[in-house]
Amino acid sequence: MSKKPLILGIESSCDETSGSIISENDKGQPIVLSNIISSQVDVHKEFGGVVPELAARSHIEKIDWIVQKAIDDSGIKINEIDAVASTAGPGLVVCLSVGLSFGKALAASLNKPFIAVNHLEGHALSPKLNSELNYPYLLLLISGGHSQYLSVNNLSKYQRLGTTIDDAIGEAFDKTAKLLDIEFPGGPQIEVLAKKGDPNKYNLPKPIFNKGGCNLSFAGLKTAVLKITNQIKTDQEKFDLAASFQKTILEILYKKTKIAFEQFEKQVNPKEKKFVVAGGVAANKEIRNMLMKLCEEENYEPIFPPIELCGDNAAMIGMVGLEKFKLKQFNNLDYPAKPRWPLDENAAFLKGAGVKL
Repeated sequence: MSKKPLILGIESSCDETSGSIISENDKGQPIVLSNIISSQVDVHKEFGGVVPELAARSHIEKIDWIVQKAIDDSGIKINEIDAVASTAGPGLVVCLSVGLSFGKALAASLNKPFIAVNHLEGHALSPKLNSELNYPYLLLLISGGHSQYLSVNNLSKYQRLGTTIDDAIGEAFDKTAKLLDIEFPGGPQIEVLAKKGDPNKYNLPKPIFNKGGCNLSFAGLKTAVLKITNQIKTDQEKFDLAASFQKTILEILYKKTKIAFEQFEKQVNPKEKKFVVAGGVAANKEIRNMLMKLCEEENYEPIFPPIELCGDNAAMIGMVGLEKFKLKQFNNLDYPAKPRWPLDENAAFLKGAGVKL
């Protein structure tokens, strides 16, 4: 029996240090042998957001131990690894450099191939870790730094259908939480508070709701929340604002996703209508439920990664590494960290003032 590939994945693009060992079964399906994730919530809590220098220092302190634990928990020996895959971007350069340098050094010392991975491609392929998924499929990537609709046509072949012209959806959740005095990371707590509130109490704006195709905008919504928080006097009003904010997000995503379905079918004409939702915000249960209902209406199959694989993790990096290893798509050890690295290199940059939609 031929040896199954063993890929070490390393992730350090922001404030999670993670190591993972990925292999595959006899049917060629990926299996996660280990996935160790160390969060830095306590490091950044007092600052209300991620401080890059502190994040990088924390990565440096932990990465050796995290990778060793991933190897130990997988039951393999370090010299059995076939390749090392590290996140090379996008992300915070000082953070990316830690995992990237560690991965390169390890690959060089073991004399194994090195694979530079796009963090966003990790999210895009993460559902392959728990479901059979064939190309092409439509992807909604929603995280703290990214909000995009992408047609995933093959490995490394993406077509962007829509993106945010300002804030990412996760950023909007986190900033709203901060305005509501919720301790960092506050985004996931919005969902908790929303259950106690009236979603119809505040009528919040839906920027570019009726234009711009499936492009998104959340900055105006965030500004409206800021104005209301200055007038809030009770906890119930805080709950009502959280509920109204989440309801507005759901309405925006419902309409924009419907448009993305139409564009995907028009441009790709897929045999199977599959819709993947990935990224940290994909863990929000209300968003999941709304998108599943929409998929039922539009005859799409909704696919989500497991909750523990929605946020940043090395298993998804190892998943991309496994795919690239089988195609012998390796990188040189001088591969640079890329703070900005779009999946669709041909897509127009749509951020900042004066964006035309």
